Amino acid sequence: MDTTFNENPITIYEKEQLELINKWKSEEPSVLNQAFGVVLKPVSWVVEKVVPEKAIQGLLDGANEVGRYFADTKDLLRDGQVLKIEDLKYKDLELSDQLADEVHNWAIGLATTEGGVAGFFGLPGTLVDVPTIITFALRTIHKIGLCYGYDCKNEEDKKFVLGILAASGANSVEEKTTAILALKSIQNTIAKQTWKKMAEKATQQPFGREAAILAVKNLAKQLGINISKRKALQAIPFIGAFVGASSNGWYIKDVGWAARRAFQERWLIENEKIINI
Repeated sequence: MDTTFNENPITIYEKEQLELINKWKSEEPSVLNQAFGVVLKPVSWVVEKVVPEKAIQGLLDGANEVGRYFADTKDLLRDGQVLKIEDLKYKDLELSDQLADEVHNWAIGLATTEGGVAGFFGLPGTLVDVPTIITFALRTIHKIGLCYGYDCKNEEDKKFVLGILAASGANSVEEKTTAILALKSIQNTIAKQTWKKMAEKATQQPFGREAAILAVKNLAKQLGINISKRKALQAIPFIGAFVGASSNGWYIKDVGWAARRAFQERWLIENEKIINI
């Protein structure tokens, strides 16, 4: 991302976070993610051929709604000392980061426990765990968004949430780069255009091709394949509990950081600390 500082002075803390945002964007997916992408490549082929895209699309749409519904706000209102969530959008970035840190750590712990229990039961547990962890990942993104004052309830914001999920689950540099560019495109248009208009102008805008990947069809395919890769080893007896716990914990860790960096950037832009160009 190319950024310039706006007229509204940026604090030392905010500048440090901006550097971390840019560092996250430039980082390659973890070695574990890339290993899943290579070693379990045959799984990709099977999922792509066998699992209907509409089924995954329906799962994502439903999980997104459920995730948002269960992203409660009482603790954030209390700890953030605000009357409404929107107030956090303009209060203090360090405060929002502290709230997000608590949400993130709690989510990692719960996901690790759930993955271990599901993995203990092998394949039957895995079949339950896949939709559960996707829903929980989306709930985590929504909850972290609330920490920064964003209640992602309109269609554009929902696409932004799915874009974060795509960036966090990327198994290659290309996947991550495409998802991040799509997030940038949405950030630049989210307050001005409907999702339909953005799709219509996709071929005319600099990041049109990248924005197009956030069409639910393409995103569903990517997420379905990547989640299936991560869960393949969980079905193996005896090691399933360990694999389930570690993969779920690692996944939610990635999801949380992607959400935190994406919402930090939106916060900085909307508070006129930086200009996204």
